[in-house]
Amino acid sequence: MRSLLALACVAALGAACAAGASPQEVDRNTFTPRPLASGFSQPVFVTGAKGEPGRLYVVEQGGRILVLQNGKRRATPLLDIRRLVTAGGEQGLLGLAFHPSYPKVRRLYVQYTARDGSTKLVEYRTNGSRATSPRQLFSSSDPYGNHNGGMLAFAPNGRLFFTMGDGGAGGDPEDRSQNMRSLFGKLLSINVATKGLRIEALGLRNAWRFSFDRANGDLYIGDVGQGELEEISYSPASSSGLENYGWDVYEGRSRFEDKPLGPGKLVQPVAQYSHANGCSVTGGYVYRGSNVALRGRYIYGDYCSGIVWSFKLSGGKATGLRRERFKIESVTSFGQDIAGELYGVSHGGTIYRLTP
Repeated sequence: MRSLLALACVAALGAACAAGASPQEVDRNTFTPRPLASGFSQPVFVTGAKGEPGRLYVVEQGGRILVLQNGKRRATPLLDIRRLVTAGGEQGLLGLAFHPSYPKVRRLYVQYTARDGSTKLVEYRTNGSRATSPRQLFSSSDPYGNHNGGMLAFAPNGRLFFTMGDGGAGGDPEDRSQNMRSLFGKLLSINVATKGLRIEALGLRNAWRFSFDRANGDLYIGDVGQGELEEISYSPASSSGLENYGWDVYEGRSRFEDKPLGPGKLVQPVAQYSHANGCSVTGGYVYRGSNVALRGRYIYGDYCSGIVWSFKLSGGKATGLRRERFKIESVTSFGQDIAGELYGVSHGGTIYRLTP
């Protein structure tokens, strides 16, 4: 994400029909956006929570979490911390995750930029109507106002994963990403019960949305590039040992700076694209919903161009990479509900459902 509609592609549809596929078959085999709700103020994330069918939570960058029930917005926010948040550009309320044992354990977690510019990771208790009783799990000062990360996701092992970006500015000027003495440019995890923190990986610039495949625990990361390349990185759940995603020695698969790589195993992207197709990647999810034809496809997009792509991973490589037949203007995030159906978020204020 940098500073911060479905369009039919006649040529693509024609090519599919020429190959012998009917329009109905094309629809079953492609993601199709349908506006679900609009009028949000700079939304940056959407998610569901276990035990709450028909409900979605929409995160607004300014500091609110709003509730959609069966597509209708509830008047009262679940959380409103606008008085605590600095919002604008790449700062704001950026991430939300519910406890993996929710709703038995009625807690949620948010990451935001505080008024003093620091990063806060905070736990709240919730009864489904309001979030209360904040408990701070992590806080860090931030040298610059960009590259704030913000994604929160629980791994299969129960630890909460998050990032803060490489600290900001351009080109990682203080060489934080490859330095294990710095928490910037790292994939971090925390035990939410004990606050125990650890570094899971290094070499990230600004991971703008990552996710764990709900079927197998594999990790996909959308990492925003510097001036040339945007990338999607992948780590299987079976991966062991420290992994290094390469920044700022590498941008995508290309050498960026002539210096030694830090510790860990170098992980090159499974997909990348140049700035001819956009300028800021938005990572997404592997689809695990009801549409059998789409299961296993990972979807992602670009904030600047609105282009959306998907692929299926096979043998550790991206296969069947395709540009989808629609765009999502200023796409800040993708999300999934409890059934595994997917959604797209436009910074302009609209939430789209992408699958039946």
